[in-house]
Amino acid sequence: MGMTDSSHEAVVDAAEHVAAYGAAFATGASELVDRFYEPGAILVPQPGAALSGVDARRSAYDHLLGFGVPMVASTRHLYVAGDVALSIVDWSMRGTARQGFPLDMTGTAADVLRRGTDGRWRYLINNPFGTAS
Repeated sequence: MGMTDSSHEAVVDAAEHVAAYGAAFATGASELVDRFYEPGAILVPQPGAALSGVDARRSAYDHLLGFGVPMVASTRHLYVAGDVALSIVDWSMRGTARQGFPLDMTGTAADVLRRGTDGRWRYLINNPFGTAS
Protein backbone atom coordinates (compact mmCIF):
# COMPACT_ATOMS: atom_id res chain seq x y z
CA MET A 1 0.00 0.00 0.00
CA GLY A 2 2.05 2.95 -1.18
CA MET A 3 0.07 5.55 0.72
CA THR A 4 -1.32 5.13 4.19
CA ASP A 5 -4.95 4.07 4.05
CA SER A 6 -6.62 5.84 6.96
CA SER A 7 -9.55 3.40 6.89
CA HIS A 8 -7.18 0.87 8.45
CA GLU A 9 -6.03 3.09 11.30
CA ALA A 10 -7.26 3.35 14.85
CA VAL A 11 -10.17 5.79 15.03
CA VAL A 12 -10.93 9.01 16.92
CA ASP A 13 -14.52 7.97 17.76
CA ALA A 14 -14.65 4.93 20.08
CA ALA A 15 -18.02 3.97 18.55
CA GLU A 16 -16.30 3.42 15.17
CA HIS A 17 -13.54 1.16 16.54
CA VAL A 18 -15.27 -2.18 15.88
CA ALA A 19 -16.14 -1.38 12.24
CA ALA A 20 -12.64 -0.05 11.51
CA TYR A 21 -11.03 -3.10 13.15
CA GLY A 22 -13.26 -5.40 11.06
CA ALA A 23 -12.18 -3.58 7.87
CA ALA A 24 -8.51 -3.99 8.80
CA PHE A 25 -9.10 -7.67 9.65
CA ALA A 26 -10.74 -8.20 6.23
CA THR A 27 -7.49 -7.16 4.51
CA GLY A 28 -5.77 -10.24 5.97
CA ALA A 29 -2.72 -8.14 6.93
CA SER A 30 -1.55 -8.52 10.52
CA GLU A 31 0.41 -5.24 10.37
CA LEU A 32 -2.86 -3.38 9.70
CA VAL A 33 -4.66 -5.24 12.48
CA ASP A 34 -1.85 -4.39 14.90
CA ARG A 35 -2.46 -0.65 14.37
CA PHE A 36 -5.55 -1.11 16.56
CA TYR A 37 -3.46 -2.13 19.60
CA GLU A 38 -1.31 -0.14 21.99
CA PRO A 39 2.31 -1.38 22.01
CA GLY A 40 1.88 -2.94 25.48
CA ALA A 41 -1.64 -4.28 24.84
CA ILE A 42 -2.81 -7.70 25.92
CA LEU A 43 -4.64 -10.08 23.58
CA VAL A 44 -6.48 -13.11 24.98
CA PRO A 45 -6.72 -15.40 21.91
CA GLN A 46 -8.30 -18.17 23.94
CA PRO A 47 -9.78 -18.15 27.45
CA GLY A 48 -7.08 -17.98 30.10
CA ALA A 49 -4.19 -17.34 27.66
CA ALA A 50 -3.14 -13.66 27.70
CA LEU A 51 -0.45 -12.60 25.24
CA SER A 52 1.52 -9.38 25.19
CA GLY A 53 4.06 -8.03 22.76
CA VAL A 54 3.75 -7.39 19.05
CA ASP A 55 5.21 -10.73 17.93
CA ALA A 56 2.92 -12.81 20.16
CA ARG A 57 -0.16 -10.81 19.10
CA ARG A 58 0.71 -11.02 15.41
CA SER A 59 1.19 -14.77 15.66
CA ALA A 60 -2.31 -15.06 17.14
CA TYR A 61 -3.98 -12.92 14.49
CA ASP A 62 -2.00 -14.53 11.70
CA HIS A 63 -3.61 -17.80 12.81
CA LEU A 64 -7.12 -16.31 12.50
CA LEU A 65 -6.33 -14.35 9.34
CA GLY A 66 -5.04 -17.56 7.80
CA PHE A 67 -8.58 -18.95 7.66
CA GLY A 68 -9.54 -16.28 5.13
CA VAL A 69 -12.98 -15.83 6.70
CA PRO A 70 -14.16 -12.31 7.52
CA MET A 71 -15.11 -11.30 11.04
CA VAL A 72 -18.58 -9.85 11.55
CA ALA A 73 -18.88 -7.80 14.73
CA SER A 74 -21.30 -5.42 16.39
CA THR A 75 -21.02 -3.41 19.58
CA ARG A 76 -23.50 -4.45 22.25
CA HIS A 77 -22.37 -1.88 24.85
CA LEU A 78 -19.80 0.90 24.87
CA TYR A 79 -18.99 2.75 28.07
CA VAL A 80 -16.55 5.66 27.83
CA ALA A 81 -14.97 7.34 30.86
CA GLY A 82 -12.50 10.00 29.76
CA ASP A 83 -9.73 8.28 27.79
CA VAL A 84 -10.77 4.71 28.70
CA ALA A 85 -13.63 2.66 27.30
CA LEU A 86 -15.18 -0.74 27.95
CA SER A 87 -16.52 -2.28 24.77
CA ILE A 88 -18.74 -5.39 24.76
CA VAL A 89 -18.82 -6.81 21.24
CA ASP A 90 -20.65 -9.76 19.67
CA TRP A 91 -18.57 -11.29 16.87
CA SER A 92 -18.51 -14.27 14.55
CA MET A 93 -16.37 -15.87 11.88
CA ARG A 94 -18.48 -18.21 9.77
CA GLY A 95 -17.74 -19.70 6.38
CA THR A 96 -15.41 -22.08 4.62
CA ALA A 97 -11.80 -21.63 5.63
CA ARG A 98 -9.29 -21.39 2.80
CA GLN A 99 -8.03 -24.78 4.04
CA GLY A 100 -11.41 -26.24 3.00
CA PHE A 101 -13.15 -26.90 6.32
CA PRO A 102 -16.25 -25.17 7.72
CA LEU A 103 -15.44 -22.51 10.31
CA ASP A 104 -17.98 -21.41 12.91
CA MET A 105 -16.47 -19.28 15.67
CA THR A 106 -18.48 -16.87 17.80
CA GLY A 107 -17.98 -14.94 20.97
CA THR A 108 -18.76 -11.90 23.03
CA ALA A 109 -15.68 -9.80 23.64
CA ALA A 110 -14.99 -7.72 26.74
CA ASP A 111 -12.42 -5.17 25.56
CA VAL A 112 -10.71 -2.19 27.16
CA LEU A 113 -9.78 0.66 24.81
CA ARG A 114 -7.66 3.68 25.56
CA ARG A 115 -7.48 6.97 23.67
CA GLY A 116 -3.88 7.81 22.84
CA THR A 117 -2.27 11.22 22.80
CA ASP A 118 -3.07 11.31 19.06
CA GLY A 119 -6.78 11.07 19.92
CA ARG A 120 -7.13 7.56 18.44
CA TRP A 121 -8.68 4.61 20.30
CA ARG A 122 -6.69 1.37 20.55
CA TYR A 123 -7.02 -1.90 22.41
CA LEU A 124 -5.36 -2.01 25.79
CA ILE A 125 -6.99 -5.40 26.48
CA ASN A 126 -8.65 -7.42 23.69
CA ASN A 127 -10.51 -10.36 25.22
CA PRO A 128 -12.57 -11.89 22.36
CA PHE A 129 -14.17 -14.54 24.57
CA GLY A 130 -15.19 -12.21 27.40
CA THR A 131 -16.18 -14.25 30.44
CA ALA A 132 -15.72 -17.70 28.86
CA SER A 133 -13.63 -19.96 31.05
